[in-house]
Amino acid sequence: MRTFNLLKYLHRRHSIVLVTQQSAVVSQADVEALRPWVRELVIFPMRVEGPDKAGVWRWAGKGWRFLESMLKATPPNVLYRYSAEMQAWIDTHVRAGKFEAMTCEHSANAIYVRPGFRQYVRTVVNVHSSVYGGKLKYLQAGASDNSWRDRIYLSTLYRYEKRYCQQAERIVVTTPDDRQQLLELNPAAAIEVIPNGVDLELFPYRPADPGGQGLIFVGAMDLAHNVDAALFFALEVMPGLRARYPEATFSIVGSRPIAKIQDLAQQPGVIVTGRVPSVVDYLYDSAVCVVPLRTGFGIKNKTLEAMAAGVPVVGSDRGLEGLAVDGPDCPLRALRANQLQEYIEAIGRLFADGELRSQLSHRGRELVETEYTWEKAGQSYEQVLFG
Repeated sequence: MRTFNLLKYLHRRHSIVLVTQQSAVVSQADVEALRPWVRELVIFPMRVEGPDKAGVWRWAGKGWRFLESMLKATPPNVLYRYSAEMQAWIDTHVRAGKFEAMTCEHSANAIYVRPGFRQYVRTVVNVHSSVYGGKLKYLQAGASDNSWRDRIYLSTLYRYEKRYCQQAERIVVTTPDDRQQLLELNPAAAIEVIPNGVDLELFPYRPADPGGQGLIFVGAMDLAHNVDAALFFALEVMPGLRARYPEATFSIVGSRPIAKIQDLAQQPGVIVTGRVPSVVDYLYDSAVCVVPLRTGFGIKNKTLEAMAAGVPVVGSDRGLEGLAVDGPDCPLRALRANQLQEYIEAIGRLFADGELRSQLSHRGRELVETEYTWEKAGQSYEQVLFG
């Protein structure tokens, strides 16, 4: 979403060549829908996972990938998806002086930035969020399914991020926390904070407060930080909340729910929707949006979109990261909670107080309209690329 909206903005005044890989789940119709936004679309095939090998060959393959990752100080998923053909195309066109700026969307694509590119083109990595910082928080929160493996790879993530922070001319992140995290890796790095935005036409302000005791959490339900948040809230918060509010419901709205998420539908009051035609309609039907993330860096689109739609938000420090929503010199725009009892108390306040719901609804929408539009993000990004 961030990449596409920034591309749409830059398309107005710049000629864009998009170099990318196509995965098996991307249809030709999707590809054709993208073409009007770019001058040229250069597509390389994405490597496809082969069938699992049995026994010793499977473990030998894993061992080799682990060794290669450690030697090259590059995460295994980045190495696996790396395209030598795509690199050759980029090398040829950059060194021929075809571009004024080269931007890599997500840190995984920073691997395509050569150390010598600076003499030909301005190189920018739009990080979205620090992978090393996110993994570190994930481990500290005790949310990892395989902490032994993740701790081993932590040093690889550290070295990878440190390297691209030195090679790229400029780095873009979404929050001050991410900026500070990357400055610790390279204090001399030129790092710009450009928050995410919301398409206000896709997320108009809600027509009315639905009342009731419906809660919603939105996100792709195969991503580790969303899975952890949904499990935490459904299994730890909901029982205590329903003891006080028996009619409370918790809707988990998002595509690709893994088995653990699907199983949550067996819990009292928990609804798992899978992919829905319109997230906005589900937001409108909810009294409160909860963002109980315990891991991950960066501004969360799910938080901004709920605020844009006028739905009061109760979120964790991670869910509200980078947003001015509370504090001594800030009007209250969302309620903060990190522990089980804090969630129950904050949600209870909103269930009981229609005036508070109205205040957070209007203030949240106003904050997004003022600070978090794609128009504003696009202007800042254009300045990084060409200013």
